[in-house]
Amino acid sequence: MTSSSLSRPVITFGTFDLFHIGHLNILRRARLLGDRLVVGVSTDALNHRKKGFHPVFAEEERMSIVGSLRYVDEVFREESLEQKADYIRRYNARVLVMGDDWAGRFDQFRELCEVVYLPRTDGISTTDIKQGIASPTIQPPRPGTSA
Repeated sequence: MTSSSLSRPVITFGTFDLFHIGHLNILRRARLLGDRLVVGVSTDALNHRKKGFHPVFAEEERMSIVGSLRYVDEVFREESLEQKADYIRRYNARVLVMGDDWAGRFDQFRELCEVVYLPRTDGISTTDIKQGIASPTIQPPRPGTSA
């Protein structure tokens, strides 16, 4: 499928491990910035190189989860951090969206497209979820739930 000159594809990248509401929020808001959302899901190998460990869920599973969302038009494997400009060009992206924890780190792509840093969802992160699972504490039930 060929993009028309009037289209406004948006691209974003992430690991999307232990998919949570923060992931959903950023993808939903990214999609509102254009008429097509393309998502690069970091490969297991890329995650191991940059973080020193593999994600909980394999890349095929993470790609399937992200690709099944109504906000997402296409997913692809992000195999290298150094190829972001190539990915932007390949998908004819007009907007690059990243979380604001990356603010300023992708400004070099402003010559290729608009760069937008969206605020993260307060109080939620994959790292915090993993830490909570690793060292659970007993918490009272939340209001409206039964024990």
